[in-house]
Amino acid sequence: MFKQIRLDERLIHGQVAIKWSRHTGVDRIICASDAAAANPIIQKSLMMAAPATCKTAIKSVDEVIKMMENPKAADHDILMLCQTPEDLLRLLNELAVKPDWVNVGNFGRVAPKRLDGSMRKTYAPNLYLYDDEKEALKKVLALGYRTIYQTTPEDTPEPLDKLLG
Repeated sequence: MFKQIRLDERLIHGQVAIKWSRHTGVDRIICASDAAAANPIIQKSLMMAAPATCKTAIKSVDEVIKMMENPKAADHDILMLCQTPEDLLRLLNELAVKPDWVNVGNFGRVAPKRLDGSMRKTYAPNLYLYDDEKEALKKVLALGYRTIYQTTPEDTPEPLDKLLG
């Protein structure tokens, strides 16, 4: 069963490895990231951060879409992680198996300013978005999934649509 898909630019880190993996009871973590899949150093770092209780895969977005087409995916409790709102939208549109819900966690602290000078706006303590990223998340909301902002399981989940306005 595909438990959750989470937008978190850091992919696997302490909150995911310890808190979210236990809270959701997953046995698999899949990172859908073209950048991480193409960089052996990032892959090794993510694998070191992954909990020993979960089999972990770091694949490109295309590879993850194909991987989830395999009927064996339904036999596992999966937490999928992605790095960008655009990848989240693509995954939700193209995955054959759909998640129970969508979690937006930590996003936007890295590179708060673009080369053209545009800045990310603050929507929550750990959620910063450029206008195009906000529009991608609004498209996610339009798909009808239960979509929340919640950095850790202990935090009170907030409906993403209320934060984005």
